Amino acid sequence: MRRFLNHQFLVRILTALTLILGINYIVWRWLFSVNWSAAWISVPLVMVETYSLIDAFLFGVTMWRLRERQTPPAPPEGFSVDVFITTYNEPIDLVMTTAIAARRISYPHNTWILDDGGRPAMKQAAEQAGIGYITRSPEWENRPRHAKAGNLNNALAATQGEFLLILDADQIPEPQILHRMLGHFNNEKVALVQTPQWFCNVNDDDILGSQAPLFYGPIQQGKDGWNAAFFCGSNAIIRREALMQVGITWYVQGVTATVRQTLKDADKVILQAHSEHSAAGQHLTRALDDLGSAVRIARQELREDSPVGLVTYNFQRKVDAAARNIVTADLASLEADLDEMGHLPHGLRYGSLLGDGVIDRLAQRDWSPIGAIGPVRRMVRALDVDRADEALPVMPMATNSVTEDMATCMRLHTQGWESVYHHEILAKGLAPEDLRTMLTQRLRWAQGTMQVFLRENPLLQKGLSLGQRLMYFSTMWSYLSGFAAVVYIAAPIIFLCFGVLPVDAFSVDFFARLLPFLIVNQVLFFVAARGRKTWRGQQYSVALFPTWIKACTTAAANVLFGRDLGFAVTPKTRQGGGPPWSLIRPQLIAIAVLVLAAVTGLVRMFTGIGAPAGTLVNIAWVGYDLVLLSVIVRAALYKGFTPSEATSPGAATDGGAATDQ
Repeated sequence: MRRFLNHQFLVRILTALTLILGINYIVWRWLFSVNWSAAWISVPLVMVETYSLIDAFLFGVTMWRLRERQTPPAPPEGFSVDVFITTYNEPIDLVMTTAIAARRISYPHNTWILDDGGRPAMKQAAEQAGIGYITRSPEWENRPRHAKAGNLNNALAATQGEFLLILDADQIPEPQILHRMLGHFNNEKVALVQTPQWFCNVNDDDILGSQAPLFYGPIQQGKDGWNAAFFCGSNAIIRREALMQVGITWYVQGVTATVRQTLKDADKVILQAHSEHSAAGQHLTRALDDLGSAVRIARQELREDSPVGLVTYNFQRKVDAAARNIVTADLASLEADLDEMGHLPHGLRYGSLLGDGVIDRLAQRDWSPIGAIGPVRRMVRALDVDRADEALPVMPMATNSVTEDMATCMRLHTQGWESVYHHEILAKGLAPEDLRTMLTQRLRWAQGTMQVFLRENPLLQKGLSLGQRLMYFSTMWSYLSGFAAVVYIAAPIIFLCFGVLPVDAFSVDFFARLLPFLIVNQVLFFVAARGRKTWRGQQYSVALFPTWIKACTTAAANVLFGRDLGFAVTPKTRQGGGPPWSLIRPQLIAIAVLVLAAVTGLVRMFTGIGAPAGTLVNIAWVGYDLVLLSVIVRAALYKGFTPSEATSPGAATDGGAATDQ
């Protein structure tokens, strides 16, 4: 414990120093060193430096409350547990290996294969092994499937376990996994327990950056200190009660938001109808006034948290009554005219002759003047509290992102539930074995994260603490690094080729402020990582800049304009073909231009055109960029894993996406 406290104290000291030195440097950069004569490059550079300082701040905040949990108590007997193994098109042998291992888990449970591919061969293999098999119910036909989230929601509706252990098709669990994790649920506020994801087909070099012990270690432990350790899609247990509560809460919120927007639109339609039918007669004006009053009453009922179904029903009845009143008034007017002309037999009335049924049918038509309220009726009829467009009205697993895990967990936290990061490898899986597969995986992760950011910005979510807001935001913020990387690559190229200084001068003041900040920041990474190798992650945070940019732009297009992202399942076997050079064309171009810029800079310097100090600094900068980008070339040439190269859990190196690294 003393060793941990000493480490925590050192991390906090380094975090404070990093922020002090970083703020000192950035303030000086903005006030005294921006080359305003070349603002087109100097301003973007200082902006991305500010971005990097914020990134360092968020990392420091994460490390500030790093939590190392003690071993939980043994779970009580009697918990009912469903083990879900999600699959779509993975090889049946691979899925069955995981399923049989899951069946051998020592704590009593039920094992289920959730086959989103609906494969007869998969069903047969599961039944022969005595393992439960679930595929989509008929309700999902011709409706949104929501990828993995939909698969899990379908299984939730078909099972009853109090707790759900979720495993990807390749994540083989240890027999004691439930005994080691379930004890955390003795705390009735805990909704989620997440363990590390570790891959057995990765060598020490980890050229594809699959292992992530910095994230599945200090970062998740830091988030855990803020009660913000989040669900990572597999190797986690979730409390069903918490999921169902969140599902119902978001169902109600979604329907309420739709009703509120419809009432707002109805108000506008009523005002427009008033102006368009001002001469139609008092009975129409009275009906429109009644509708306006009904809108105000419905809004007030929503503000008072009346049941949304009751609010909608009452409003629909008032709209129908308004239409019926118009028909009744028109008939009465017609009767009066005919009676005055003597054409209506004494005592006969159209209303009694036609009957209520006919009047109701007439009230459903949109002929004038009923057409004035027709748009309102159509909007109200479109309100669907049963969500007939969806297979299930309540979706406990969030469906607003191609990665359901973070979105679902954030919703759990907004409802006051707690999460736990259990730092023990209890399942071992398969990492991508080729660059093409890795890029598919990282793009989906980044797209899903940015979808959540754009749809449910954690900084604006009610129910989250300040620490939780920052922990979720830090993950989302990290994927903006692709844009920063472009500027960091372009700035030295522009100077070496054209002599345009992005800073006012490479002076003593510049280096006296920059170097201490960079050094202390790297020391913070080293100390926080406790000897774990973070270099691979730093390389990929820059080398995958086209992937991060594509994720941000496509996620924005999806959220803002409804463009489809699709959902690509990460293949579990190596994909054939030669090196996928076409997939890394932007990086190859960047490497070529950086080399050309270095040569050009040297030529300019030796011919007396370029300043020696600035040239040498920027050549060193180019060299650093080239070292970072070189990993993508090695990844393209990677020929796959051989079993003799496997790492041990304790020797895994860091890598992976830009996430929090």
